[in-house]
Amino acid sequence: METFPFKKVLIANRGEIAVRVIRACREMGIIPVAVFSDADKKALHVRLAEEAYPLGASSPSESYLNIEKILNIAKKCRAEALHPGYGFLAENPELVKHCEKEGIHFIGPSSRVVKIMGKKTASRAAMLNAGIPIVPGTIEPLLDEKELVYQAEKIGFPVLLKATSGGGGKGLRLVNRKSELISSLKLVRSEAMSSFNDESVYMEKYIEEPHHIEIQILADHFGRVIHLGERECSIQRRYQKVLEETPSPFLDEDTRQKMGQIAVRAAQSVEYRNAGTVEFVVDKNKNFYFLEMNTRLQVEHPVTEMVTGIDLVKCQIEIAAGLPLRCSQEEVRPRGSSLQCRIHAEDPDLDFMPSPGEIIHLRPPSGGLGIRNDTGIYEGFIVPLEYDPLLSKLISWGETREEAILRMLRALSEYQIYGIKTTIPFFKRILHHPKFFKGDYNTHFIADLEKEMDMNGKQDTQIAILAAGVKTYVDNRSEMKQSRRKLSQWKLRGRSDGFSNRF
Repeated sequence: METFPFKKVLIANRGEIAVRVIRACREMGIIPVAVFSDADKKALHVRLAEEAYPLGASSPSESYLNIEKILNIAKKCRAEALHPGYGFLAENPELVKHCEKEGIHFIGPSSRVVKIMGKKTASRAAMLNAGIPIVPGTIEPLLDEKELVYQAEKIGFPVLLKATSGGGGKGLRLVNRKSELISSLKLVRSEAMSSFNDESVYMEKYIEEPHHIEIQILADHFGRVIHLGERECSIQRRYQKVLEETPSPFLDEDTRQKMGQIAVRAAQSVEYRNAGTVEFVVDKNKNFYFLEMNTRLQVEHPVTEMVTGIDLVKCQIEIAAGLPLRCSQEEVRPRGSSLQCRIHAEDPDLDFMPSPGEIIHLRPPSGGLGIRNDTGIYEGFIVPLEYDPLLSKLISWGETREEAILRMLRALSEYQIYGIKTTIPFFKRILHHPKFFKGDYNTHFIADLEKEMDMNGKQDTQIAILAAGVKTYVDNRSEMKQSRRKLSQWKLRGRSDGFSNRF
């Protein structure tokens, strides 16, 4: 077997993404090294890795967000490279800087690029300078309330207030009118500070009936950049993605090609290297605008792998090792359709409250053609409260979109997780919805679905109340009839036995 430049890769993450990277490393003949917090001592990624090192306390700040601890482990185990996964430190330029200083290959772009693209205002400015269309809004963070009001009136309501750092739907608020501006700014700043340790906020014009579509790119150290098509990420709840698919049922081929070319230009403009994702918001007329660039592997990367046959994690590792891209743009030929459902430990019937605890029974989908389950759990595993509630990612593939949907429904019907609540029932509702099945949806789909469910719930309640009222009425009428019947019988008995003649 050919010797690979890296012998060991440290995976600075947990859960299903750590398991995903471990498997890619093993297939490449690389020793995967895991790290774990106290809460994750018995986690699946710890059991699968050849080597695993403790980080200590369960809180993220003392474990998976602690750069010093992670780098000390990397040096201790003599790992030549570090894979950040997604979340935690994946887009932290300080981690990349330290890796560069210590001579550890960071499996991702340079610290300079991570810093530019990690700040949404900086990335918007960079794209504007490169001639990339961006959503109308501010380029610099908003400094005071007077400027906030001025910019909002200049842009026109509705507007979005967004944290300049981070993502995942945090530090983001829709503002429909002037009277909501100041209170919304305070809320966004507070959430941005607690989530990203950065309270700076900027403003964007809110696009009506939007689609959230992203383009996967790969770029090597020889100046070659390619795109692998789009992912439709418009099924979101409170600005967080829950279901993704490719290709988008909304885009036409001309728009698809233009967006791919723009994504490549965006990556080239900042001398991007490794895997990355250029995110766009697309209006109802298919006009598209740059939103941000994620300088890491996306949670939803498997749907791209399913239609292209390209292993993105292996590509990441190869690029970081200085190897050229596996294929040219012409050789990328997506085939079929793929969907991904993010299975969370949450209770859909209780406003998606987290549902940590022990998995007392687990029967994952039994597989079959076109089904993949990326998971970090097992029967008996205790889902911790400290981290993101993602349990697994269920992915389907089909020759057509309809086949991919039907396969997903089949797999969801087989998936059994007892002991905790999960979002599996919620996905069944989505996939059975006629609008989703037709591909007729945008980012408002889940909000509309929840309103629909609330309305149906109220109707069900009203029907139940009405039914109870009718039943009470019928029961009362029945009791009255029975009483009258008994009274009549009593009177008859009275007459027959002569009782009534005693008086």
